[in-house]
Amino acid sequence: MSNSYPQNALVVVADGHKAKLFRNHCSDGGLDLRKMEDWEPEDLDSDGPAGNRPKESSQQDTNEAIFAKQIAVRLNRMAHKNTFDNLVLVADPQTLGQMRPSLNKKALSLLLKDFAKTLTNSSIDDIQRAIG
Repeated sequence: MSNSYPQNALVVVADGHKAKLFRNHCSDGGLDLRKMEDWEPEDLDSDGPAGNRPKESSQQDTNEAIFAKQIAVRLNRMAHKNTFDNLVLVADPQTLGQMRPSLNKKALSLLLKDFAKTLTNSSIDDIQRAIG
């Protein structure tokens, strides 16, 4: 069974190192993703991850957790400003698991689907095939 996606849905494809934002331009429930922008980690040294990190966490693990929180915070701000009506998250399982608890009620209420897949280095066509 194929998924249905509203026109203008925000699709975020992320991992611990980068996030790509797309808008769906298809009006019939299909996917026609158009790239909007890229996000990269910002100021990792002055920010902290959500929750407590295990003592054995590497600096890379901690940085990836901080970035996952930063993505969620930015999505929360966008949701508050009504920048999107529908949200689709596609992230590796670890990043997705770290983003979800940091999303606020408004962003969560707009979350249409999420996929635990690593697709940040994939083409738009491959992303559309993987989530369509």
